Parts: sequence; C-alpha cells; structure tokens
Amino acid sequence: MDFAFDARTEELRARLLAFMDEYVYPAEAVAEEQRAALASPWDTPAVVAELKAEARRQGLWNLFLPDAGYGAGLTNLQYAPLAEITGRSPHLAPTATNCAAPDTGNMEVLAQFGTEEQKKRWLEPLLAGEIRSAFAMTEPEVASSDATNITTHIERDGDEYVITGRKWYISGAMNPDCAIFIVMGKTDPDGADIRRQQSMVLVPRDTPGVTVKRAMRVFGYEDHSHGGHAEVVFDRVRVPVANLVGEEGGGFAIAQARLGPGRIHHCMRLIGMAERAIELMCRRAVSRTAFGKALAQQGVVQNWIADARVTVEQLRLLVLKTAWLMDTVGNKGAHTEIQAIKIATPRAVVGILDRAIQLHGAGGVSQDFPLAELYASARTLMLADGPDEVHQRSLARRELKKYL
Repeated sequence: MDFAFDARTEELRARLLAFMDEYVYPAEAVAEEQRAALASPWDTPAVVAELKAEARRQGLWNLFLPDAGYGAGLTNLQYAPLAEITGRSPHLAPTATNCAAPDTGNMEVLAQFGTEEQKKRWLEPLLAGEIRSAFAMTEPEVASSDATNITTHIERDGDEYVITGRKWYISGAMNPDCAIFIVMGKTDPDGADIRRQQSMVLVPRDTPGVTVKRAMRVFGYEDHSHGGHAEVVFDRVRVPVANLVGEEGGGFAIAQARLGPGRIHHCMRLIGMAERAIELMCRRAVSRTAFGKALAQQGVVQNWIADARVTVEQLRLLVLKTAWLMDTVGNKGAHTEIQAIKIATPRAVVGILDRAIQLHGAGGVSQDFPLAELYASARTLMLADGPDEVHQRSLARRELKKYL
C-alpha cells in the first residue's frame, strides 16, 4: 500500500487549502451573523451561495463522486485527504463544495440505481447545487439501529404507491431548498426474507400528505450544516410507481450501498475536525498562563496534545487503508475496515475535542469557538449510519467465524 498523494490529489489539496484559508474560515463568523438576521433559522445565509459559486468556479465541486460523468472522478483514496480538509469546517466547507450529507448519499443512490428520468429530474439539479434532498429511514417508534424494524408502509395501488409512516431525524428536511425525499418503507411487510421487505421511493416535498412537523435538535443545536433534522409524517402520500428506486424489495441493499461511502466520508471529515481541535489546543496553550507558567508548559496539557497527535496519525492510516481497499477490492472486501473506522474514529475524535474544550475552559463550551458544535457533531456520529454497537456486533461475528 502506497499512501503517497498522486499529482492530481496534491494539486486539489493545494487549491482546497487555499480556498479554505481565503474564503471558508473568514466566512464562518459572517454566516453566523447573517443567520441571526434571517427570518427563519433554516434560510441559507447569503455567504453560503457566494462560497458555492467560488468553489464551482475553482473546480472544487462534487469531489466525492467517483463517476467522472457526474463528479470529479476521484478514487476513495484521492478523495480522503480532501474530505479531511473540508472536515476542518464541517458546517460550511462540505456544503460549499456540494459534498455535504445527506445529498452526497442521495446523489450516489440516484447515480447508481436511478432511472434516466429520475436522474434528469432530481440528480441533475442536485449535482448543480440547485436543490437539496433528504433521506427518510429512521423512525421514532422502533429501534432503527435494525433497519428491518421500520414500519412505514408502502402499498401499491394501481399505478401509484401509497406511503404511510412517521420518520424523525431526517437530515436536510428543514432546508427550504429540500425538494425531494428518498423514503424507505416496507412494500412486503410479511415477506419471508426480512431484508427483502423494504423498498425506496422518491417523494417530492410538496406532495400532499407530507408534513414536516418540527425540527429535531442535536445537543441543543440546530444543525444547519445538513439543512436541519426533522420529524416528518407521511399520511397516505401518493406517488407514481415510476418513483420506485431500483426494484421492489431492494431497499435494504440500496441502503447498505449508500451507507458504505457515507461512513468513510464521515470518518475522513472527523479527522479534519480533530486536526482543527489540535490546532486550537496549541494556540490556546501558548497564549494562556495558569499557576505561574504557560499552559503549554503544563505536563497534562503536553500529554493531551501528544496523545491527540498519535491518535490522529493512527486513525488517518486506518481510514486511508480502508479507502484503498474500497478502491481495490470493493466495499464488501473492505467491510471489516469500514466498520473498524466507524467504531474507532468518532469515539477517538470525541475524546480529542473533549480535551480541547477542557483546555479552553468556559470558552470551550461557548459560541466563540467551534469546539462545542464540533463535539456535538462528532458525538452524534457515534449514532449516525448505525450505532457503534451494531458495527461492533457485526465485526465480532466476522472475527469469530474464523474459529468456528
């Protein structure tokens, strides 16, 4: 395994780093000021549109899509260091470069499983950044860590599907630009194969019967980076049969295909969050004095910084290995590593952010530094895309099979 960056990756890294320094970091405070003046907390600050226009002008757009017909045509190994850079400002940079969840996963689903008509109507405007989207799977009434539990019903009635169910923490649904939901429900609730009961259908947001009931907060935060999280009710919502994604009974498999790249993208960005935390720790340590000497001279602070650096280097190597395996042997061949990074990365980054917050004292939990919001994001990723315990269970079973 050779993890040296190739010429194209180096060139894109240099351009993206310059874009972050010149445009993204200065825009963080501007976005907060503009958001405070908006009529709705879900309206998009004007500076975000400016960032998107600049990113597109510079060719820093749709970097996550490996299909050159739709995106940059990068491999996972090429995209990994770029996603890490955007993770340093996770509430602005991914959106600015059209690489933000849940749109990334939804675009991947449409590119891989969508019909030509579905691609034209929904994928093309998503690729252009003209609309946003949401992925509706999690439900409040069941343990959604087991996707076979979902109860949303998708019943065929002639040339239409009728959808009834309640979803929550539906990322992107609060954004006024959210135009389309990919909804997962059961078309065959009594089927013998519990992983062939589910299907996915496309539901335009303005379809009668779709109600976005309320915003769901994350540790008290309104998560603007993903367009908010919402509780959504589907009350006998009717859509054409042509809105089926893939085939009936294929929803579970599509969800797994969608989540594989999504998990590694999250881990790449988490490493960027950790790098920013280390930078903030170091700046704070050399600028503050306590008990007669600089924080940087305190042994416990030095230990925190050293441990953080060692942890990030370990995580990066594991994530790069996983990206390399996904490129060379596919998602199935990289299954163990995908689960390993999903378990290890959020947990470790939460620890780094926790110490960075501690080093900043009251400032660490305030809105004056990004640490508290980064912490909330990282801690949430121990639940998103499958709780850590689900991945631990699956990984352990795979290991144990070797001895049975």
